Amino acid sequence: MVKRLPKGLSAGRTKAAGAWVAALALLLAFCLPVHGGAPGGGGQSVALTWDPTTSANAAGYALYYGQDGTNFGNRIDVGTNTSFVVDGLQAGQTNYFAIVAYDAQGVESPKSNVLPYIVPGMLSVARNAGPGSAVVIAFPVASGHTYQVQASDNLRIWSTIWQVTATNNVWTQFQDIEIVNPRMRFYRLAWQ
Repeated sequence: MVKRLPKGLSAGRTKAAGAWVAALALLLAFCLPVHGGAPGGGGQSVALTWDPTTSANAAGYALYYGQDGTNFGNRIDVGTNTSFVVDGLQAGQTNYFAIVAYDAQGVESPKSNVLPYIVPGMLSVARNAGPGSAVVIAFPVASGHTYQVQASDNLRIWSTIWQVTATNNVWTQFQDIEIVNPRMRFYRLAWQ
């Protein structure tokens, strides 16, 4: 029987009632199918990495994930690998991840703490109420990546109107106050 979660999965482990309770500390590396530009609605990926367990009884790991942090819809047996890329994530959706170790009989350790991840790649554009109001552009960002909101009046010449380097995986927004007069303006999102 696996008695504890893999080493390195916890940001700080505490022992409670003889079982290990751990915080999931996965390394998230945002993988883009298209570099520089706004992709379509799906096909995003996230790379997950964890430290191996020190338990001699561990036979492998299973990754749980889904859009509900309590009832995961997916389980992937990743064998003895300590990293895995989850593909097919929908832009703008929040996914939740947890990892377990299991022994040769398939008995699993308790799930690690759940890690939420907002999948970047979606761009929401809306005008505030009232005449002469600014356009609000919102999109999810992944930590460590730089995003540029670009605008064009003709779809040929694009200008960067705002740039941000993300430090967290959150939704961010920008208000384009230069488009207070009603006119045609197109937006796109580029990132590195």
